[in-house]
Amino acid sequence: MRRLLFFSRVAFICNIFFVVAFSIQLRNWIHDEQIGSTVVLLGYIMGVPLNVIVNLFYLGFWISRKKFWQTVPSWLITANILFLVIQVIYFFYLNDTQHS
Repeated sequence: MRRLLFFSRVAFICNIFFVVAFSIQLRNWIHDEQIGSTVVLLGYIMGVPLNVIVNLFYLGFWISRKKFWQTVPSWLITANILFLVIQVIYFFYLNDTQHS
């Protein structure tokens, strides 16, 4: 369960970078390319797959009725689930705008 706590924290940090990368995409407010590419790497490339994997583990532990919420704080679980919903909506939006 300690590993789930660690990966939940890492996924949360990457999700914060996802929001920052999205804001960079809307308006390029970071003028340093190295910092911008690092933010995009952590947000899009690492954040989304890691968040999906962490949420699948949440679902698996919830189905098997293991009490993972005693190790992982409920605010962290809720935040990662909300970020997953935002990421799914974002990628549906991307697919819709590419076909228009």
